[in-house]
This record gives sequence, structure tokens and C-alpha cells, in this order.
Amino acid sequence: MIQTQSILTIVDNSGAKTAKCIKILGGFQRRYAYTGNTVVVAVQKIKSKNKSKSKVKKGEVLHAVIIRTKFKKNKKDGSSFMFALNAGILINKQNKPIATRIFGPVTKELKTNKLMKVASLSAGFL
Repeated sequence: MIQTQSILTIVDNSGAKTAKCIKILGGFQRRYAYTGNTVVVAVQKIKSKNKSKSKVKKGEVLHAVIIRTKFKKNKKDGSSFMFALNAGILINKQNKPIATRIFGPVTKELKTNKLMKVASLSAGFL
């Protein structure tokens, strides 16, 4: 469950390290965002070793897709899983990822949404 003021770890090679959620898209006064939802974020920290090559700048406002949450998710077969951190990837206005790589697994909800490009870039599914 991601809400406003939540800190997300950015797990792609766009150059951002962490981002703060500003707004949750997809409804009037929507309070929480789950895996696969789109949020508006502000970049808090960038990776220090490649500041000149970074595709984003500190303080920049962008859209992001939530790919991992700490919130426990139950599957239809009765099993459940959760991740260790809240993570997202940065996207542009056309729902295309800014980066070219995504680190770590993503959930299968991204496959069913209109985010097939994000799902194809990831390491695997959970």
C-alpha cells in the first residue's frame, strides 16, 4: 500500500535512487496504490556515480509504476508473498519506461495491464 508521502526505491537504470509519492492516479481522492498502479513522484536522490549521464534530475516530477510493495499479497492458490521494500520504475506520459533495464522480479499484474513493455524488461515474474 503506497500513499502520499511514501518513499519508493527506483529499481531501474534511469539514474534515480529514491522518489517520494506526491499523488495517486486513477480515481477521485484515491488513498492507496497497489502493484501495477500509476503514481506521480518527485525524485529525492539520484545515483552519485553517474550524475552527468543520468536521465533524470533531483526534484523532477515524473510518473511511476509500482512494481513491488511491502503489503502482503494473497494468490488464488492460497499462497501469499510480500517484498522487502516498496519499489517503482519511472515512466513517461505514454506509459513507456524511461530506463532500459529493470532490476529484480515484478508481479504478474503488470502483464495483464497495459504495461507489457515494463513486464518484458524485468528479470522475472513472481
